Amino acid sequence: MLRDSIKAAQVAAMKAGDKGRLAAVRLILAKLKDKDIELRTASTVPDDDIIVVDVLQKMAKQRRESITLYEQGGRQELADVEKAELAVIEAFLPQQMGEDEVKAAIEAIKAELGASTMKDMGKVVAELKARHGSQLDMGRASGLVKAALS
Repeated sequence: MLRDSIKAAQVAAMKAGDKGRLAAVRLILAKLKDKDIELRTASTVPDDDIIVVDVLQKMAKQRRESITLYEQGGRQELADVEKAELAVIEAFLPQQMGEDEVKAAIEAIKAELGASTMKDMGKVVAELKARHGSQLDMGRASGLVKAALS
């Protein structure tokens, strides 16, 4: 399970004395704990790996946005910290699909659903997320779906 590998990475970082990696792993574990608390009242709880991947994707997206803002603001030292955290987060994410693979998946779903207009975008995006949600950034993917349907 993904959560176990994150906990093992925490122990390894402690033993190695890698403070930067340890801090990033602890951030991940804290976010996972927050998500667990949030899901205590939920009627249905998804599979643990799905929860972990969802949390990691949100954290990665936040880091990418922060990096952009810090670099625009001339705060390279803060951007470097965010980049280091992003590298740790991405190490736990499943292998991401390349742009060509995403386009091929979109075309396959488009053909399967008979989608041809922008009205079908919701169906295509929903199916794409159901099949490949953990392997792609849905922000970029929705832009590719929009381009494919226009």
